[in-house]
Amino acid sequence: MDPEAGAAAPPPPPPPQNQAKQKQKASWRSVLLLAYQSLGVVYGDLSTSPLYVYKSAFAEDIQHSETNEEIFGVLSFVFWTLTLVPLLKYVFIVLRADDNGEGGTFALYSLLCRHARVNFLPSCQVADEELSDYKKDGAGSSPKTSFGSRLKSTLERRRVLQRLLLILALIGTCMVIGDGVLTPSISVFSAVSGLELSIAKEHHKYVEVPVACVILIGLFALQHYGTHRVGFLFAPVVVLWLFCISAIGLYNIFHWNPHVYQALSPYYMYKFLRKTQRGGWMSLGGILLCITGSEAMFADLGHFSQLSIQIAFTSVVYPSLILAYMGQAAYLSKHHVVDTDYRIGFYVSVPEKLRWPVLGIAILAAVVGSQAVITGTFSIIKQCSALGCFPGVKIVHTSSKIHGQIYIPEINWILMVLCLAVTIGFRDTKSLGNASGLAVITVMLVTTCLMSLVIVLCWHQSVVVAIAFVFFFGTIEALYFSASLVKFLEGAWVPIALAFVFLIVMCIWHYGTLKKYEYDVQNRVSIDWLMSLGPSLGIVRVRGIGLVHTELVSGIPAIFSHFVTNLPAFHQVLVFLCIKSVPVPHVRPEERFLVGRIGPREFRLYRCIVRYGYRDIHKDDVEFENDLVCSIAEFVRTGSAGPSGANEDNLKDEDKMTVVGTSATHADGIQMSEDNVDDVGVAGSSRMEIRSPPLIKPRKKRVRFIVPESPKIDVEARDELRELMEAREAGVSYILGHSYVRAKQGSSFVRKMVINLGYDFLSRNCRAPTNAFSAPHASTLQVGMVYPI
Repeated sequence: MDPEAGAAAPPPPPPPQNQAKQKQKASWRSVLLLAYQSLGVVYGDLSTSPLYVYKSAFAEDIQHSETNEEIFGVLSFVFWTLTLVPLLKYVFIVLRADDNGEGGTFALYSLLCRHARVNFLPSCQVADEELSDYKKDGAGSSPKTSFGSRLKSTLERRRVLQRLLLILALIGTCMVIGDGVLTPSISVFSAVSGLELSIAKEHHKYVEVPVACVILIGLFALQHYGTHRVGFLFAPVVVLWLFCISAIGLYNIFHWNPHVYQALSPYYMYKFLRKTQRGGWMSLGGILLCITGSEAMFADLGHFSQLSIQIAFTSVVYPSLILAYMGQAAYLSKHHVVDTDYRIGFYVSVPEKLRWPVLGIAILAAVVGSQAVITGTFSIIKQCSALGCFPGVKIVHTSSKIHGQIYIPEINWILMVLCLAVTIGFRDTKSLGNASGLAVITVMLVTTCLMSLVIVLCWHQSVVVAIAFVFFFGTIEALYFSASLVKFLEGAWVPIALAFVFLIVMCIWHYGTLKKYEYDVQNRVSIDWLMSLGPSLGIVRVRGIGLVHTELVSGIPAIFSHFVTNLPAFHQVLVFLCIKSVPVPHVRPEERFLVGRIGPREFRLYRCIVRYGYRDIHKDDVEFENDLVCSIAEFVRTGSAGPSGANEDNLKDEDKMTVVGTSATHADGIQMSEDNVDDVGVAGSSRMEIRSPPLIKPRKKRVRFIVPESPKIDVEARDELRELMEAREAGVSYILGHSYVRAKQGSSFVRKMVINLGYDFLSRNCRAPTNAFSAPHASTLQVGMVYPI
C-alpha cells in the first residue's frame, strides 16, 4: 500500500482564466490606491484654487453688477479653462509624453535629448545609448516624416538652436521654482483670509499676515522630517476639503440659483468680454488661477501612474471644482451688495455656522498643497543638478522606500525667506495672484512648445498635428499670458525677477562646467606617456586602491600627472573613476558600471564609469566601494579586458569598456566577503575562494572573493584578483581634483565677470559634484590645480 495514498492531495491550481481575473483585480486595486494617494500629493494646490479665484478676478478690473453678466462670464471662463487645459491638454495628451514614467519640464527636455543629439551633457557616450531605458521608447529611431527628419538634422547641426532649447527648458524650470515661492504664500494667505469675516475690518490685516507667516515658518521648519511621516494624512485632508467645497457648492446651487448651469455656455464668455472689454481681458489674470497646480499632474507623474492620475482628476477633482465654482457663482448672483472687497471671496458663500470648521480644513488643505509644490521644487532642482545645470547642493533622502521624497536644506531656507518676503511685502491676494498667475502660465507655455517638438520627433506624428496643438492650446495660454504680463507693476514682476536670478545662476554654472570639462579634454595625458613609465609608472606603488575622481570618460586627467609630479607615489591598484548622469530617469543596477583597463594588465590601471539617472539615489561610500571592487573583479574574471599590450593604444577607451552590474545583479558571478580574520568560513561546493596570503601581523578585516568554479579562470586573472583583494584589505583612498577656474589672459570683460566672479563664487560656496558619492573625509585627498579657460 502506498504510504501517501491517504494523504490529502494538494488543491488543484486555479484555471488560467481565474488567475487572469485575480491579477486584473489586483492591478485595479493598486491603481485605485494610487489614485487615492495622488489626491494628497498632486492635487492639493489645484484643489485650493477656489479660495482666491473669484476674489482675484474681481479685485479691481471688473465690478459685480445686478445683471450678473460678470459673475456668469467668469464662471464660464473658469469652466472652459478647467476643461481645456487640465482635462484635455494634461490628462489626455501631455501625460502620455512621459520620460520612462517621469514627468515635468526637464523630463520633456530629456526625452528630446534622446531622440535627437541636442543635449549639452559633456560626458555623453555612445555606450549610454545602449541603456535599456534609453531605447525603451524608441529613442534613436528616425522620424517617419520628411519634416521630422529635416527638423532633427537641423537641431543636431545648429548649436544655437540647441542652446535656445536648453534655455527654454531652464526658463520653465525657473518658473517652477518661482511657483514654489508663490504658491505657499497665496494658498496659506487665502486660507487664513477667512478670519476677515470674524474680525473687525481695521484689525484683520494685523492678524492675517502674522498668522500666515507663522504657518509658513512651521511648514518649512518641518521639511527635514520628510513627507512620509505625515503623508498618510495628505489624501484624507484633500478628500475632506473636496467634499466640503462640492457639498457647499451643491447647497448654494439649489438654495440660491438652480439655473446657474446655464452660465457654462461659451456664449456667456462672449457677453462678458463685450460688456467689460479691456477690464474683462485684464481680469483673466485672476481667472487663470483656477488652473494653478495643473502642471503638478505632469511633474509628479514619477510617483504615480498615468491611469491613476487620470482617474483621480476626472472622477473626483474635476467635478468637485466645477461644483465649487458654480456654487460660489450661484450665491453671488443673488448678493449684489458688495461693500468691501472681501465680500466677493470664498468664505462669504460658506454658511455662517460652517465657517470655522471650513477655515480649519482650508488651512490644512493649503498646507498640503504647499507641501506638494515644495517637494516638487526639490525634485526639479535635483534633476537640474544631476544634469549639470544647477550648482551642487546637499540632497537628503527622507524616505528609504520612496525615492522621490528628498529634502534640500539650502533651497528650503531660501524658499522660506522668499515666501515670507512676498507675503509681508504684498499682504493681499491680488498682488500674490498676479505673481502666481504669470509663473503658472509661463510653465504651461514652455510645456506647449516642448510638446510640439515631442509630437514630431518622439511620437513621429505629422507637423500638422504639432501646429494644431500649438495653435489651439498656445492661443489660450497666450491670451492668459498677455493678461498676466499687463500686471507687471502690480506683482507680476516677482516671478520674472526670481526666474531671471535663477536662470543667470544656472547659465553661469552650466557654462563654467562645460568650459572646465573642455579644458580637461584638451589637457588630458596621453596613453603613450603612461606606457613609457613602465609597470611601476616610475613611482613607488604602495598598498591599497586609489580612486582618482575625474569628469573624463576617456584619457588620463591632467590632475593625475600633476599629482605624481609633485608626489611620486601611488597605490598598487589605480582606478580612474567617473560618476556621471545620463538623460534617463533611472539606470538599471545591471547596467550601472562601465569597466575597462588602461594599458597592459600588469599596470593594474582601470577605468570605471558609474552611470546614474537624474532621479537615481547615490549609494553610501561603503556599499559603493564594495560594488565598485566587485565590478572590477567580475570584469577581470570574465576576461572582458579586450586586447592588451602594443595594440591597445590604437583603440579608444570607450571601445574597451564592458558593462558590469552591481554585485546584487550577478548572483552567479564574483561575490565579495569581508570577515574578521578569526571568522573566515569555508566556501560551498559549487564555488571556490580566492584569498589573500596570510601576514605575520593580521589585519582587522580579510577580504575574500567567492568565485564560481565554472568557467575556469587563468593564472594571470587569479593573480590579478588576489592583488585586488590585498589592495581592498589595505583600504580605499579617494583622490579628488579641486580646480580653481580662471579666465585666461586676453578674455573679454563679460567672460572674466562670468568665470572669475560668478562661477568662482558658486563653486566656492556650493557643494562640489564629487560629494555625490559621499567620500569619507579620513580617506580623501584633494589635489588643487588652476584651470585657465
